[in-house]
Amino acid sequence: MIKKTPLHAWHASNSNNVIPFGGFLLPVYYSSIVEEHLNVRSKAGLFDVSHMGEFIISGPASEKFMQLVTINDVSKLRNGQAQYNAMCDNNGGIIDDIIIYKKDSEFMMVVNASNIDKNFDWLESVMIEDVTIKNKSMEIGLIAIQGPSSRKILQSIINQDISKLKFYHFIDGIDIAGSQSLISRTGYTGELGYEIYASSDSLKKIWEKLMEEGSQHGLMPAGLGCRDTLRLEMSYLLYGNDINQKVNPVEAGLEWITKFKKGHFIGRDSIIEKKDKMSKRIFCFSMVDRAIPRSGCKVIYDDRFIGRVTSGTMSPMIKNGIGMGYIEKS
Repeated sequence: MIKKTPLHAWHASNSNNVIPFGGFLLPVYYSSIVEEHLNVRSKAGLFDVSHMGEFIISGPASEKFMQLVTINDVSKLRNGQAQYNAMCDNNGGIIDDIIIYKKDSEFMMVVNASNIDKNFDWLESVMIEDVTIKNKSMEIGLIAIQGPSSRKILQSIINQDISKLKFYHFIDGIDIAGSQSLISRTGYTGELGYEIYASSDSLKKIWEKLMEEGSQHGLMPAGLGCRDTLRLEMSYLLYGNDINQKVNPVEAGLEWITKFKKGHFIGRDSIIEKKDKMSKRIFCFSMVDRAIPRSGCKVIYDDRFIGRVTSGTMSPMIKNGIGMGYIEKS
């Protein structure tokens, strides 16, 4: 069954392009993909990202468990820090790419919408003693405000100073429109931006407050379309397109978050074994001709098939076709 985010009624009233995505009904755009994209790059855009899933992992052995199921080194995190990470199966295939938030006595794991049930079932299947995991995906809502004006807009509706909040750091317990929220300096656009985690019940009030205060700074609502074009300009991976369980982190260009020296983690031995035998690797490209690359397109070099495109679009900034895919490892 297709789910609705807490902001569905607002989207349905303001967009004629609400479609199923990751099991949820979400807007592709409100005005146009290009207009929203350029507005995020120059001013600010507001995204409903409530389709993402949130798991709370707690207990005396929670850090040990996180080290086991993820490829990055969670022990490096301090309270108030976030980390880009991934989970792999025993064969080294990427189950999902995720964000980990380290709180005082627990971790919050943010997962991709289409993988919520799969991830939760897998985590339960490899559970160890003294760990509790709860799926809070339907209780926690998520809004992202992104763009050069995002700090000014967000600061105008909260009492706590966020000017010194560093990239991949967060502050919990901030009051926004009467709701205790977590504000994280993270995002999927490459711009200055923040993500706001709050109760699903309070999300509409926070969204409307931001839209009201942000209007004088050029804030616009933004949909799935420009979320995709923005992330492609930054060469950010999208699960299901650019990575999946048939791809390992090294092939996907994620060796930088794969910490072999931290010790055992699920998939480690398989990734090491395959590391020197890789037959493909990810690459990013810009078109020479004025054309839009599409997922599934063949990559030809010297009249020889060497790979396929996994994501592609027309970049509104450089006005050229861009994309990423996999090619044979030379």
